[in-house]
Amino acid sequence: MANRTSLDPEERVLYGESLASPSGFIFDAAVATTYSLDFETALAAPVSLALFAAENRDDILCQPLALLEGAERIADRLAVYSDAGHIQARTQPQSRLCSLLERMIIEVAAPQGGAFHPKIWVLRFKPQDGVGSGKMRLLVLSRNLTSDRSWDISLRLDGDITRRVVADNKPIVDLLKRLPKLAVYPPSEEAIDLTMAVARDLNRAQWVLPERFDELTLAVNGIGSKVWSPPACARMGIISPFCDDATLTKLAGLSREKPVLVSRSDELVACAPDTLARYARVSVLDEMAASEDGEEVEPESLQGLHAKAFIQEIGWNTMLTVGSGNATQAAVAHRKMINNVEVFASLTGKTSKVGSVEDILGLHGFGRLLRPFEANDGAALSAEAKAAERRLGDARRILCRASLALRCERAPTMNEDAGGWRVWLDCDKPLVIANLAASYVWPITRGEGHRRDVLAALSSGGSVDLGVMPLADITRFIAFQLTDEESDARLLFSLGLPIEGVPAERHAAIFRSIITNRDTFFRYLRLLLSDLGDPFAAALAAQSSAAKGAWSRGRGDDVPLLEDMVRALCSGDDRLIAIERLISRLSAEDAAADPIPPEFRALWASFRSAMMLDTAHAG
Repeated sequence: MANRTSLDPEERVLYGESLASPSGFIFDAAVATTYSLDFETALAAPVSLALFAAENRDDILCQPLALLEGAERIADRLAVYSDAGHIQARTQPQSRLCSLLERMIIEVAAPQGGAFHPKIWVLRFKPQDGVGSGKMRLLVLSRNLTSDRSWDISLRLDGDITRRVVADNKPIVDLLKRLPKLAVYPPSEEAIDLTMAVARDLNRAQWVLPERFDELTLAVNGIGSKVWSPPACARMGIISPFCDDATLTKLAGLSREKPVLVSRSDELVACAPDTLARYARVSVLDEMAASEDGEEVEPESLQGLHAKAFIQEIGWNTMLTVGSGNATQAAVAHRKMINNVEVFASLTGKTSKVGSVEDILGLHGFGRLLRPFEANDGAALSAEAKAAERRLGDARRILCRASLALRCERAPTMNEDAGGWRVWLDCDKPLVIANLAASYVWPITRGEGHRRDVLAALSSGGSVDLGVMPLADITRFIAFQLTDEESDARLLFSLGLPIEGVPAERHAAIFRSIITNRDTFFRYLRLLLSDLGDPFAAALAAQSSAAKGAWSRGRGDDVPLLEDMVRALCSGDDRLIAIERLISRLSAEDAAADPIPPEFRALWASFRSAMMLDTAHAG
């Protein structure tokens, strides 16, 4: 570690690992912000928070019981604020479990019309034994809550919740307090209360700085009059996947010596040669570094460079600024031009300890992944493609700000197969959306095969029948597919819309669609009984297959469920209450088959009586 520079590519951190609780503590609450997200990654995050951190997202996604329990444990303790219109969608049906994210995901819009672009996590942990004060963690990322395979940068700060206000945290505290007011649709009171509570504790968090750094400065652009931009310096290095001529020219003027620039080929090709001539060295990520050990990556996965950093030598110090902002006018240029919401964290330390710009971006640091940029590396996005992108983006913004809503009603049963719930998309007033050849929508749980053409209804202001579906398929997340009239370019995204008429038993229907037999029932019981502070037990419970009689007799190294239930009863925590709630959900009248063995129901009656007795004594 002592011989490594900051941003050393050998020091890699897993996303899930960054969310895992510190030793002796358990997850309590969190607020996250992201520009974009995909449902699968958002589903995996609660598992990492509450149960166990896996090597990668796919290790979690193949375990539906872990996804179910992770979302169940975290639903009221996590709020994710995402830029409206940038929830990813796909044409295939997505898991019904995505509906469990409805309370967590809150879509927002930047107040000055740009992008809501910060990527942070603010996490609170409480002592596992209930003794002592809690801890906080702040993650400042360049990465969105998606499955992208890009090179990103993360800063992790851990600290204690103290009794005094720490003024240095004010920019992030103010951002959290502002979030509910930026929501496109009013968030729940529970989400607002959670966000405000996390902000109050963040206000008193004292951080432990990373090794070799002496000072931390936090900043947020786009929500107030005070903005951050790189100061004048002796030398500067810039890592920015997106850039523009005006901003690159301004930044070059801040450095006494010609700066160093790392960006993407398609962005650099669009820059004027005179702009790039202001830089001593212009580099791009080598193709071999764009994938893991040369492995092939799915075509739709974003890869390559996505990290953002400004490295500056100022006097005897080196300042390393990381966060969400690119070298663009919307992020860091002149105050009047900034309309994105961005977060920056600047760490300052002695150059002799932290390293110089050349140490960090040279061959002994991040530079080993780079190669010189050449003008013929690639073609810039054509003017026609940019124009189509702008038109589709304008249409998306109109839809995000429109008063769209969903309503559902019981569909009359005509025969054995025709029962279900009918869902409508309502547009209360005509929308003026130019240059669209088509606009299709479908519930994300149904897929493109159930799409409906809504262009006429949106233009006139009306309702569209989205079809009859099972109760477990009802969701407020709707996929939109827009087609440009001039170029046939397409844009696919999801919106979370207000929904009326959702029956209270929908949550139970989702549970019954996952827990369909005795094996999955017992495996889920093990998850419910796993200790929040024991990630190994939770991972084992999610993966193992329980025997039909495992609740009464252990097999091999299995710990009998009966013993776990007795311990849970003696501990007086909420685990048995969760089991009671599960049994109630699985006992709905329209359940096709009962996954709960009669013997277990008889045993549970005894536990229920004991729980009632304990409650009476406590009263």
